[in-house]
Amino acid sequence: MTRGRATLIGAGTLILCGLAILFWPQPTKESLSLQPLSFDEIPGWKDDTLAAALPALTHACEAKVAPLYCAALAQAKPRDETGVRVFFETQFTPYRVRAQSFVTGYYQALVKGSLTRGGAFQTPLWGEPKDLVRIDIGAFLPQEAGQVLYGRNDNGRIVPYETRAEMKPELMQKRAKPLVWLSDPLDAFFMEIQGSGLVKLPTGQTIALGYTAKNGAPYVAIGRVLRESGALLPPITAQSIQAWLRAHPERITEILNKNPSVTFFKRQPKGEAIGAQGVSLTPGRSLAVDPSFVAMGTPVWLATERRQTLTVAQDTGSAIKGAGRGDLFLGVGAAAEQDAGAMQEKGEMIVLLPRGTPLP
Repeated sequence: MTRGRATLIGAGTLILCGLAILFWPQPTKESLSLQPLSFDEIPGWKDDTLAAALPALTHACEAKVAPLYCAALAQAKPRDETGVRVFFETQFTPYRVRAQSFVTGYYQALVKGSLTRGGAFQTPLWGEPKDLVRIDIGAFLPQEAGQVLYGRNDNGRIVPYETRAEMKPELMQKRAKPLVWLSDPLDAFFMEIQGSGLVKLPTGQTIALGYTAKNGAPYVAIGRVLRESGALLPPITAQSIQAWLRAHPERITEILNKNPSVTFFKRQPKGEAIGAQGVSLTPGRSLAVDPSFVAMGTPVWLATERRQTLTVAQDTGSAIKGAGRGDLFLGVGAAAEQDAGAMQEKGEMIVLLPRGTPLP
């Protein structure tokens, strides 16, 4: 059964690593098509350790708008592999998403910064500006439920917010608070793309920042910019992009400004990565999706070229558009960064909906 740009019913910022997304087609308003399956037809279903996804599933039930399966999960209380497997196979029905699927990875950054500007610390990460305006498009056009437009109030008119190139510190300090100042503009840029991170201060203290809003400008992958200019050749990864920029410091500002989208941050009370669902992310099991098609909290089976595993939709991002797009959270630190930068996997996505869920 299909319906255009529908969110899957019955399930339930980090801004994500789109730098490796070079050839993914632009999303269209095509219908979402689902094909029912049996669990025996899911590639690799019997081989995954499903219990490893239980923390992500449990966190999903902590959200303010909890998925419909949470009552059944609380009643079943699965504790081991057998219990989790029985829970899924008795409570859910699998559906293949009939769309080309492409999965990338993202991570929680760890960078150096200062609470005050000075010396090497000259690149700000901004809190949410006081003049930023969010418009819930779904309140006016129900078919666009979940879509948000960002802008600013200019004497009663809602106008587009400034782009990256236009956001000079002298202008922004009148509107927003710089939460931290980083020593490396590339650290700041990549932390924006990831949507969260840990900042180590000169005192030795570490603070956590997470996504709160964005300026609303369209996301442009600078990896694509470098490829189209002939500066880089495929395969292009986050690592190759950073290496090129560090080898051409005179062009860093120019290239970064090609992406007009800017992320705004807030302090996180815990040093954990928090997704769009508002709960902690689980490495290897939390998936960012396009909420126009897949609701937060939906269990999603990934069957890609390199992995077959159960995940839970708990995040979204500017670069994650289309029914078959996914971005897998891989953890914190250098190893996760390395894996995320190189992850570009084609395959298929299978959503698990609570039995009896009316399809969109």
